[in-house]
This record gives sequence, C-alpha cells and structure tokens, in this order.
Amino acid sequence: MSRPAREILIRPLMTEKSMRQKEEQNTVAFRVRPDANKVEIRAAVEAVFNVKVAAVRTASYEGKLKRMGRFQGRRANWKKAIVTLRPGHKIDLVEGA
Repeated sequence: MSRPAREILIRPLMTEKSMRQKEEQNTVAFRVRPDANKVEIRAAVEAVFNVKVAAVRTASYEGKLKRMGRFQGRRANWKKAIVTLRPGHKIDLVEGA
C-alpha cells in the first residue's frame, strides 16, 4: 500500500440506506479518496478496523454545480466504497441514539 490507511478512508457514510445495509447485509459505506482503488480500500479497512473484508464495491460521483448569485462553481468529485465484511466480523461506528 503506497499511502497510509487513514488517508484513503475519509469518513463513514451514515445514511438511512447504509445503516439498513449494515444490519441486513453486513456492509459498511465509506467516503474514500477518488484515486483509491479496491485493493487499497480493502487493505485500509482491514488495517484500521481489524476485520476481514469479503468484497469491495465502488461508485464515483461527480460534484454538483452550485451558484452564489451570478457566480457558478462546482463541488468536488467524490467516491463511495461499500465494503462487505466476512461473517462474524463487525464494525461498530455509532451505537444507539
């Protein structure tokens, strides 16, 4: 791995859909660096959380166009990784509310 694991994983994505997938399918969603590949993401999750990864799926998103008055800009492009864990492994990000 060329980069440290903490640089590849930016933050976990905690949406209603990702929380439902965590319960039903044992998957966790992360926002990752746009230039990270599946091998780096797998190694980073296994190193940081001390779990075994079964599969990694990625999706790239284009930044939205935003306006402030007559000026137009664009948000940064980003990448989402959906990591499926092996049976018996679990990542506890936030418990209860």
